[in-house]
Amino acid sequence: MNVVVDRSVLIAVVLNEPEKEGIVRATAGHSLIGPESIRWEMGNAFSAMFKKRRIALRQGQQALAVFESIPIRYVDVDLMHALQLAHDVGIHAYDAYFLECALRHRAPLISLDGLMVEKAKSLGIATLEV
Repeated sequence: MNVVVDRSVLIAVVLNEPEKEGIVRATAGHSLIGPESIRWEMGNAFSAMFKKRRIALRQGQQALAVFESIPIRYVDVDLMHALQLAHDVGIHAYDAYFLECALRHRAPLISLDGLMVEKAKSLGIATLEV
């Protein structure tokens, strides 16, 4: 089964946060998919952590290497549909890309972002609990 992963779960995994074990368990045996934008969102997340002095450059580089080793199949996003979703549920387009992927591929979403999970459920998207 395909599972759509978002940046929140990927950050937790690559930085060895407490949720990592549950995420790995929930996704074991499944194919991970997501929009191409994940790559840029991860870079942006790391740069935000640098600014807040949460991680050092070396930690960010190591986390990026771990991220790049995770087998994620990047899938196209229907931008028109994602824009409609962003409008309809009141979210940013970059969040709508994940929801659009889940809808298009009839795949559950795994996220640590409570608002993202709430919006997914409002659209009838299954979610995996961590």
